[in-house]
Amino acid sequence: MEGFQRVPVEHIAKALVESYRKTPRITCSEEREFPSREKVIWITEELRGLLFPGYLGNTHMCWANVEYFVGCKLDHLFVALSQEIAKALRSDPRVMEGTSRSCEERACEETRRFLEKLPMIREMLDEDVQAAFDGDPAAKSIEEVILSYPCVIAISIYRMAHELFVQGIPLIPRMMTEYAHSITGIDIHPGAKIGRSFFIDHGTGVVIGETCEIGDNVKIYQGVTLGALSFPKDERGKIIRGKKRHPTIEDNVTIYAGATILGGETVIGRGSVIGGNVWLTHSIPANTKVVIEEPRLRIIENRTQ
Repeated sequence: MEGFQRVPVEHIAKALVESYRKTPRITCSEEREFPSREKVIWITEELRGLLFPGYLGNTHMCWANVEYFVGCKLDHLFVALSQEIAKALRSDPRVMEGTSRSCEERACEETRRFLEKLPMIREMLDEDVQAAFDGDPAAKSIEEVILSYPCVIAISIYRMAHELFVQGIPLIPRMMTEYAHSITGIDIHPGAKIGRSFFIDHGTGVVIGETCEIGDNVKIYQGVTLGALSFPKDERGKIIRGKKRHPTIEDNVTIYAGATILGGETVIGRGSVIGGNVWLTHSIPANTKVVIEEPRLRIIENRTQ
C-alpha cells in the first residue's frame, strides 16, 4: 500500500517459533484436529431453533410443512455434529480405549443418542420457561421470557451440553456452556445436575460448579456462586479431579443475589431461603431462612460553608 514500507519479518518468525518450543503447554505440535468453536456455536444455535420453533431461527414455520422442515434441519445437524464429535473423540485417545469402533462410528451413534433426547429436553425447558414467567412479576408474557431472558439462553444450552457431557463427549459440552457464559454472564458447568422448573433471575455473575446438584423448583438471583470450598490434592500436590466439590441444593430453595455457597458436603435443605450476600460453608436443615444481620449505616451530612 502507498505510504507503507514492508518490514522484514524473518527474525520475528524465528523468535515466535522458538517460543513454541519453550511453551509446549499452549502449542499443539501433533497432527490433531479439534472441534471448531465457530461450528459448535452454529450447531448450538441451530439446535436452539429446534427447541423453540417459531421463536428462534426460521420463524416462518407452519404446521403444513413442519415435519419436512424439522427433518431437513436434523439431517444437516446430524452430519455437522457427528463431524465435530469425531474430532473431539480423536483429540482425546483415552476416550476410545477398549473399543474396536472408529471415532466416526462412535460419533454417529452418540449424535443419534443425543438428538433422540431433544423431545425430553424440550419438556424440561417448557417447565423452565414457565418457572421464569411465574417467578418474575415483571414478565408480561411467555414470549417475552423466551425471546429476551438470558436465563433461557443459558439453561437451554446447559441442558443440551449436559446430555453430551453424560454421554462422555469431550470438549464440546464445555465449549457450548462457555459460549452461553460469554453472551449471558451465566456460568453453568455441563456436569452440574439441575432439576426441573429452574429459574435464574437477572443472571449476571451466576456460577454453578461441575459437581453441583440442584433439585426441582429452585430459583436463584444474580451473583450467586455455588462453588468449591477447597480442592483435594494427591501426594504430589496435584488436584484430585472427579470428587464432589460443590454444594447440593434441594427442592424449592430460593437463593438471593450475591450469596456464596461452598463445599461438596454442604446441603441446603428443601424449602430454605438464603438471603443476599450470605456466605455459607456448612449445611442447613429444611425450611430454614438464612440472612445477614442488617449492617449499621453511618450517614454523614455534607455541610458546605
